[in-house]
Amino acid sequence: MGRFADALRAGDLTAIAEVKRRSPSAGDLRPDADPAELAPAFAAHGAAAVSILVDERFGGTLDDLRAARAATDAPLLAKGFFTEPEHFRAAAEAGADAALLLLRDVDDDAARRLLGEAERLGLDVLVEAHDAGELARAVRLDAAVVGINARDLSTFEIDRPAQLDLVAQAPRDRVVVAESGVSTRAQAAAAEVAGADAILVGSALMRAADPAAKLADLLRRPLVKVCGLTRKEDVAAAAEAGADLAGFVLAESPRRAAAPLPVPDTMLSVGVFVGETEPAGTDLAQLYAAENGHRARDGVLLRGEHEVARVLDLPWLDEDAGHWERAAAVEGRVMLAGGLSPENVAEAIAAVRPWAVDASRSLEREPGIKDHERIRAFVEAAR
Repeated sequence: MGRFADALRAGDLTAIAEVKRRSPSAGDLRPDADPAELAPAFAAHGAAAVSILVDERFGGTLDDLRAARAATDAPLLAKGFFTEPEHFRAAAEAGADAALLLLRDVDDDAARRLLGEAERLGLDVLVEAHDAGELARAVRLDAAVVGINARDLSTFEIDRPAQLDLVAQAPRDRVVVAESGVSTRAQAAAAEVAGADAILVGSALMRAADPAAKLADLLRRPLVKVCGLTRKEDVAAAAEAGADLAGFVLAESPRRAAAPLPVPDTMLSVGVFVGETEPAGTDLAQLYAAENGHRARDGVLLRGEHEVARVLDLPWLDEDAGHWERAAAVEGRVMLAGGLSPENVAEAIAAVRPWAVDASRSLEREPGIKDHERIRAFVEAAR
């Protein structure tokens, strides 16, 4: 693998930021987009690589790739409808580190010829699939970087759940990129916990007033969870404040919810269980073991049956002066819970550097009834 693939594996979740003036599905996005300005700005705001549309149907040309190459040393992906070896040669000559290969456009023999040409040129290849059959082909072709596109390029429809299922099925020894359909931090996190190494984001950036700032916002951590939600108005307040995760306690508790409530696209829903999980229709499950009639101190965050983060909490209704220090020593994704509030969450984040922070009781007026000002203050302090 080359520098493009290596860059995508450089963090917990990385991003390919795309320069795209227009889209066949959405029309004009940013007709005046300047790759010489956007590429270095994206690199400065967290992009592991930058994608440049070089096809006229997207308002792009190889000159855009040349302009980006002159402006940044970030890895560049050339995106177009490449079906012949000379297409890869032209991309490499214009400064690309990688090129796109759409499996829907070529059979396996043609794909092997293109992959062989890419190896000769020193190009990485983002091999794109959008269904189970194409994913199986990518694996058979020994593609090192596999893109799973949520958008059907024939109908332009987005199917994010199907994409995430394919991401979860992709071999973990490949670099997996979730493409299309990411416009919120929660959607980026959903791809991350499904197993994506990177997201590719174009339209959401091009529509933003400040594309580079939008990219940084999609990648910002920690995620913020408001737990113990029981009312629609409290879910709405958490969403408006900018929380990423909505927690619904589905175990015995003063904060028990009758059922998970609907959440907007800006949030993921989390069902909280003690002892064992139950089908609840939430995006994630937060599970604690049962101990002496209560929940255990620590838990796990699950996507289906797969653990995606550790939940580190305080002892049941008790304190622990070393809680943050203990959490900081844990490797991997950590959701920090227990005693967090608007007053201390910034200090906790500085000490632990968690993947997510979780608060419930400190944001209440009474059990299960949230104080909307406290929710807003918590999210602002966590940011």
